[in-house]
This record gives sequence, structure tokens and C-alpha cells, in this order.
Amino acid sequence: MTTSAHENITVDPALADLYKDLHSHPELGFQEHRTAEIVAKRLTELGFDVTTGIGKTGVAGVLKNGAGPTALLRADMDALPVKEDTGLDYASTVTATDENGKVVPVDHACGHDLHTTCLLGAAEILSSDTSSWSGTLVVVFQPAEELGAGAQAMVDDGLYNKVPKPDIVLGQHVAPLPAGKIAGHAGASYAGSDSLRVRLVGKGAHGSMPQNSIDPVVMAASTVLRLQTIVSREIPSTDVAVLTVGSIHSGDAANVIPGEAELQLNIRSYSDRVRQHILDSVDRIAKGEAAAAGAPEEPTITEIERFPIVVNDAEALGKTLHAFAEWLGADKILDPGAGAGSEDVGILATSAGAPLSYWLLGGTDPSLFTTGDMTDPALATVPSNHSPHYAPVIEPTLTIGVTALVTAARTWMPPA
Repeated sequence: MTTSAHENITVDPALADLYKDLHSHPELGFQEHRTAEIVAKRLTELGFDVTTGIGKTGVAGVLKNGAGPTALLRADMDALPVKEDTGLDYASTVTATDENGKVVPVDHACGHDLHTTCLLGAAEILSSDTSSWSGTLVVVFQPAEELGAGAQAMVDDGLYNKVPKPDIVLGQHVAPLPAGKIAGHAGASYAGSDSLRVRLVGKGAHGSMPQNSIDPVVMAASTVLRLQTIVSREIPSTDVAVLTVGSIHSGDAANVIPGEAELQLNIRSYSDRVRQHILDSVDRIAKGEAAAAGAPEEPTITEIERFPIVVNDAEALGKTLHAFAEWLGADKILDPGAGAGSEDVGILATSAGAPLSYWLLGGTDPSLFTTGDMTDPALATVPSNHSPHYAPVIEPTLTIGVTALVTAARTWMPPA
């Protein structure tokens, strides 16, 4: 008799305490020293071959269990510069110094503490029941996902010289869906994201003598308006893209025309073709508005951060979700469509030449929903990731998150 991949899974109740501890002690990207130490200690106790300090604070563990495929399970560890407002008795009161030297509140408002706890729970189950799978298990605890830099940092630091290259990359992200449900979308699943800084140079003057200036405020205003035409007038209606100017700054006084202005903008896209078109258009428009204004020099455009488009391999995701449907029931598996959020997990897959199977884990109190599917009106009202009010319900989220990772690993590394 063959045992299904989801059977014989008992989740350690002590994981709830670990989750609360991690939630109370969040750390910003590339500062996850305490979290990494906890992860490394637990993996070592479970018998994994552990490597620390990959990409500064990343941790990887390898457990070999006979012949078979190599599966990589990934969790991210970093938190956000957000002040928590959940009212939980284990809420964060932590502050930290960010990369700009500013002291900021820190909160696991995206749920990476849950991801870390779930993967440690899965590692415990898989290491204690090696008869249920065969192959090589690689667990990766990644830093700095929120900065869009952690996965690349680990790869650049020789991740795949330190651990075997995987045949499949598996992972999950908690989301404001009903706890008890899992969602996955094949193909381009999460948007590529480019954040840019545009510096426009003019010529300053007294506010009473604008004829002596080349006004960068007017230049910036014209640029913002023109940038809005990229998506509305240059991108086909069958494609999806977003361009947001989130910051504009110039000058500090009402009666002084400043010498320069700065815009910060974000682009979301789902194909390399659309992405490149928008980037080229931003460059063209910024330079065109500067030339029209008679600016003394061309604008400078610099990248702040970049997330690649996350592409779920259709066959790989289908195989994983089929196993989840056998366990939870087909009615508990949703297709959320392509999401506007961004992730860097795909870098771990593409750099290894492996398919990606990445899903969303419901983490919100199910009683808040009516239909419980992607049409549910509660999706627009419940706190979402990055909100100061966001915190997943511990159960059944934790149990289902651990079981999902174990089930996925066993599906891809069946016993010999």
C-alpha cells in the first residue's frame, strides 16, 4: 500500500512559541543575525549539514537520504520598517537602524516569520521520517527579500557551490486568503518590479525672478504627467503594467526656485518586453522634458531596487497543487491570477536552471469570509501584507503551512 505524501504528518505544537518569538524579534534585511542563529542551531540539531553567512546572513541546510532528486525548499527571514499595530501580546516593539542610518520600527508585517517557522517545522518532520522520501533535501533561509536583494546575494556568494543544485525549487508565501486554503497561478505569477530615482537638473533663482531660472519643479511636474501616458497610451490593452510616481521632492522654500528635483517611481510588469518598453520610455520622457526646458544637463536615472518577474512552471506547479488537492480537497485550491506583488524567489530557480513551484498560503481568520474564493468581498477589507495591522492567525495557518512544505517535498522526492 502506497502512503500519500500528506499522510503521517504531526506538527510540533512548540512551533507556535517559536513563531511568537520570531514575530517579537523581527530584523531588517541583511540584519537577520538572531534569526539565522536560531535557524542554524535547529538545523544542526536535526542532522542537516549547515552553512551560514551565505549572502551575508543566509542559511542553508542539506540532508542527503539516498538516491533521488534534489528539492530546494525556501523561506525568507527579513521584516519591514513598519510600526506594528495589531494589539497582539507578542507584537513587535523593536527598532533598528536601516541602510540609510535612520532608526525605524520593525515588524514582520509580511509574514516571513511564519515562513521561517513553517520550514523549520517541515525540516523537523522530514529529517525524522526519512522512509517517506528519497533524494537530497536542501532548505534555504534567505535574507533581504523585502530589498529584492537576498536571493541574488546568496547566488552571488556561491550558494550552488555550497549546496547541490536543485531539480525543483519549492516555496510559499502567506497571504490574506482564508486560512485552510492554498492558491497558485501558473506562468507569470508575480510582477517584475523596478524602482527608479530620476534626478532632474535645472537652474535655481529667486522666486521673484523666474526668468533667470530653469525651473526643475515645472520640469518634474511635466515629467510626472507625461510618464502617466506610458501605460495608458503605449502599452497594449492586452498587457498589464503599472507605473507609480511615489515621491517627488524639490526645494525647501516658497520663494526660492531650486536647482534640481528628484522623482522616485515604481514599475510593475509581467513580461520582459513590456518592462523594457517602459524603462526605455521613462528614459526618453525624462530626457525629452529636460531638453524642452533647456536644462543644463541630462537627467540621471538610477535603479533603487529590482525584482524579476516570478514565473511558475506550469507542469511543476500543477504537480504540487494536485498533491495539495488530494490532501485538502480540490475546493480548497484557488487560482489567484497574476499578482501585482513582487518576489525574488525566482532567482533561486533560474540560476539553478530548475522549475519553480510557488504558492500562496491562506493565513486570515476564515470566519471573516463569505464565499472564501477569489471573488470574496472580504479580500478588499481584511488587513493585507505590509499593513501595520497584518498578522496571520497561528492556527490552522502554521499546521497547513508545515504540511504543505512536507507534502511538496515528498511529492518531488518520493521514496525509492
